[in-house]
Amino acid sequence: MSSIDDAQVFLPELWATHAKFNPNKEAIICGDERRSWGDFDSNMSRIANALVSRGIGRGDKVAVLMSNKVEALEIIFGVVRASACVVPLSGLLTAEQMSTLINDCDAVMLIAAAAYRERIGQVYKELCNIPELNFIAADFSAPGWTDFQTFIAGTSDLAPDVDFRQDDDFNIIYSSGTTGLPKGIVQTHRARQHWSFSNAIEMGFSSSSRAMTTTALYSNGTWLMVLPVLFAGGTLVVLPEFSPAAFLKTVEHENITHTFMVPTQFIVTLDYQEFDTFNLSSLQAVLCAGSPLRPDTKEEVLRRLTPNLYALYGYSEGFASMSKPHMHAGKPDSVGIPVLGFDVKIFDDDGNELDRGHVGEICGYGAGMMKCYYKRDDLTQEMIVMDSSGRSFLRSGDIGKMDEEGHLYILDRKKDMIISGGFNVFPADIEAIIGEHPDVLDVTVIGVPHEKWGESPYALIIASDSATETSPIVHWSNEKLSKTQRIIGAEFVDEFPRNALGKVLKRELRDPFWIK
Repeated sequence: MSSIDDAQVFLPELWATHAKFNPNKEAIICGDERRSWGDFDSNMSRIANALVSRGIGRGDKVAVLMSNKVEALEIIFGVVRASACVVPLSGLLTAEQMSTLINDCDAVMLIAAAAYRERIGQVYKELCNIPELNFIAADFSAPGWTDFQTFIAGTSDLAPDVDFRQDDDFNIIYSSGTTGLPKGIVQTHRARQHWSFSNAIEMGFSSSSRAMTTTALYSNGTWLMVLPVLFAGGTLVVLPEFSPAAFLKTVEHENITHTFMVPTQFIVTLDYQEFDTFNLSSLQAVLCAGSPLRPDTKEEVLRRLTPNLYALYGYSEGFASMSKPHMHAGKPDSVGIPVLGFDVKIFDDDGNELDRGHVGEICGYGAGMMKCYYKRDDLTQEMIVMDSSGRSFLRSGDIGKMDEEGHLYILDRKKDMIISGGFNVFPADIEAIIGEHPDVLDVTVIGVPHEKWGESPYALIIASDSATETSPIVHWSNEKLSKTQRIIGAEFVDEFPRNALGKVLKRELRDPFWIK
């Protein structure tokens, strides 16, 4: 007598069902390139079969260096379909950084686009784990590289006969390095499935959704759009490169229902001269993540862009909370409640759980948690704090609190907090005030050395064209700030160093003041 399977459908198998029953429906759009679900699925399978034919599968790491293109998604998820682990890398890295990460993740294959050929060429001989035949040229031909069409020639467009396990490595995402060297965050099939369905439910994705990415495909935050819409069988529109004009035109032309932007993108889009001429009524969910919106920017987004604003707080290691449209009026400063499948607690420096209303480190738990930092057991252990029931919560490095109803509030990064004269000063509070000045487009506040107070707040400002001096802004701001928050000075800058999701790299801004 046969028994009924203990059926579990993994993401590569789910995508295959979308292709089977809706083969002609649009799956991926990027610029002029449009790919149906049938073709998208077939191309993923060809890539997966090419990998399997070379003996690459469970546990093997494949590094991918490509810009925002349809083919990049086919390659990334083709690797996953082969049951291997994909490692998407930033195209902003130097040659030495690329070499470091490719070797760190033990990649046995590199698939790269022409834009990165020169940099890889500088470190080609240092990539010690990759056989010569496993350097795959995605869109160019060169000595020492296997042409992509040669790589997939003769492979089947049917999914390879491989099995998946919930705890298999799906991908390694390298951290942005805001507080040090990048770390390889290992995420499993279980975590990625949770990421897909939890965000699909929270933001109302369906098979009719048309979601647009505005950030790089190698970034974990970008997958907040990628995975839920592909999970639901909708259509993913990939913006090749962000600009306010490209964003607005694409929303209108493609009837975008869901999209994700970081605060800087919101600021420059709202400041775009022709903003009010576009029809943005198709937007059902606009997500902000990476860092919080300033209150004045958030108010303008709700008034001019869409009332359907979702604000997500989280970290790639595995926790997220979300403030939904109906929450903004009553709790405008909150980052909401945990996303489906997560829990959050506040701990003090000694690892003790704190009651609601008390300030401490935000720690999260749930199905989307990382497996580990790759080959960094020491750093993995540092992330863990045990709650009273013995569950392994992950530290965020952020300071916050929960109110009596369980809504979460971020006060600041633990490492960015300024201790001035013994007082804890949170830069985000100061930035919210300075950001209200009409001459300020964007601002970030850091702690700089002070002979009397140890350190004091200092503002770096991206100003409007009309601003000529910082002193009026400093005076105006200090009249509104408490004594311990007052800035000792300010300067204009053209831009801030940022990671892929627009988060300001404050460490790079602080270093010149502290390293003498």
